[in-house]
Amino acid sequence: MQIVHPHPPAPGEALELLPGLRWLRMPLPFALDHVNLWLLQDEGGWTAVDTGFDVAPIRAAWDQVLPEHPLVRLLVTHFHPDHLGLASHLQARTGAPLWIPPQEYAFAQFYFHQVGGCSVAATAKTFRSHGLPDPELQVLQHLGNTYRIGVPELPETYQPIQPGQTLCIGGQAWRVISGHGHSPEHASLHCAELGVLISGDMLLPRISTNIGHSPATPAADTLGRFLESLEHFRDLPTDTLVLPSHGLPFRGIQTRIDQLRAHHAERCDVLLEACRPGPQSAYGLMPALFQRDIQDPHQTYFAMNEAIAHLVYLERQGKLTRRTNGGRIRFSA
Repeated sequence: MQIVHPHPPAPGEALELLPGLRWLRMPLPFALDHVNLWLLQDEGGWTAVDTGFDVAPIRAAWDQVLPEHPLVRLLVTHFHPDHLGLASHLQARTGAPLWIPPQEYAFAQFYFHQVGGCSVAATAKTFRSHGLPDPELQVLQHLGNTYRIGVPELPETYQPIQPGQTLCIGGQAWRVISGHGHSPEHASLHCAELGVLISGDMLLPRISTNIGHSPATPAADTLGRFLESLEHFRDLPTDTLVLPSHGLPFRGIQTRIDQLRAHHAERCDVLLEACRPGPQSAYGLMPALFQRDIQDPHQTYFAMNEAIAHLVYLERQGKLTRRTNGGRIRFSA
């Protein structure tokens, strides 16, 4: 795998990678401190791929970008706040319609309005059953609906995009490659003519994307679906330029897929070994899975989901057995 553009643009700068394709990098208020957005020249203006988290520095960066890049379309890969957050704001400013996979728009609504298993209460109940102690649960509950912090508004209408669909952007064909595990129906975009893949969060160069677990679908094998989805990219040309949502552009898709599969296989082996002495909770296994202290509530949320996803995957593989006693879920090898 080869990093090919080692110097990212400053916030508010649009760096041209190819004619009609520009790179924006926006700051995030988390440990993962940035998100990459992309501008594609289109008829009458530009298509933005993802919009960024709704915070003042990203709004200010867009203020610098918009005068020279009038938007005619907002194409969002998935519903997470660092991707969808400013869609409503940018739509109000430019009139650009939102294009997004239907499941991603639906889950945005579910989390925004706290529907069923997408609520804080459902998350707290699930995390309690998987061992998260009450003090940490109380912190998460006190934070409330954090989705609305990054996504304070949602566009009322959208244009659905479908797996395998070909979108015409600036006279070029971009094929939608659907991915699962990180989000319900993540859309990556491949342009064979340019030799470019906008991978979103499905293929990142240095880290593995977070594998989600939703209380709304407690039996779903999200890690299994993620690993299956990686194979959707394997047949793309080796020299394809991959544009990820985090990290730097790179080439070497097949190498990166193999690295990601090996990473998750190794983490699963670690969990299996940790479960051999006796029943373990997802919370109790977090130090083994991540090999570092996780104290920040934001990171705890993602770490718990990732731990549960790996345990469900191993259960589906017949390598772990689940026991539920008094509402507490534990796993044994």
